[in-house]
Order: sequence, then structure tokens, then C-alpha cells
Amino acid sequence: MAISSYKTFLMKGSTEGSTTTYAKLIDIKDFPDLGGEPEQLETTTLSDPAQTFINGIQTQESLPFTANYTKADYDAIKALEGQDLPFSVWFGGTEAGGVVTPTGSEGKFDFTGSLSVYVSGKGVNEVQEMIITIAPSSAVTPQA
Repeated sequence: MAISSYKTFLMKGSTEGSTTTYAKLIDIKDFPDLGGEPEQLETTTLSDPAQTFINGIQTQESLPFTANYTKADYDAIKALEGQDLPFSVWFGGTEAGGVVTPTGSEGKFDFTGSLSVYVSGKGVNEVQEMIITIAPSSAVTPQA
């Protein structure tokens, strides 16, 4: 059964000792691929009738997230630049009284990285947005 992208959250972790707790960083409008194809390592020999391969290291690019711009949100995210922090993308949440709360009940994908933020260009009659790009320093790992 498919799920909707509604109730998808970018979470930032805070670590105390060996425990990491997550809180929503900002409401996002989109999220990137949470993984990539492995590089293909050629294993072909002169006895093979066609090329053969094995999987190598997984390709991983920077992770851009789009969010609506406000000066307060931009300043808060800008203050996090240059730090290697835990992040997670959570699917699933609850809704009560018009408030949506992240639960990750449909999946959690954890990684660490360093973010940067910039304001994206716009034209006439468009919503001002910012792009939060996270350079991953670990693999994106699905959680149980």
C-alpha cells in the first residue's frame, strides 16, 4: 500500500550521552532521494562473453530541502551552519486540533551532516523560499 508525502518531516537531533532525541527542524516543501545507486565495479575476465559487475560504494550526493522563507527561520538555520549534526527524515505523524506531530510511524531515515542555507531566486507572484542543503557525513540509514 502506498503512502502520501503528507506528514513528512526534516528532524534535527540533539545528543546527550548515547541518547539522541529529534525535534522538527522546519516545515519542508520537498525532500531529496534518501540514497543512491552503488557504483558498478567491473569484474569482466577474458573468459566472459559479456561484461560483469559487482556493486561498489553507494553514491551519495548533497541533500537539498526546500522550505518557505521567514527571517526568523533563516536566522535559526543559519546559526547551525558548520556543525556536524544528526538529522532524520520522518514519514508519518498524528494530527489533533489542527496540530501535526511527527511520529515517524511510516519510516525514519537517519544520517549526520553539515548544513548550509540560502535564499532561492524567484519571479513575480511567487512564494519566497530557502534551500537547506545538508552535506552528509554518514550514510542515510533506515531505522526499524
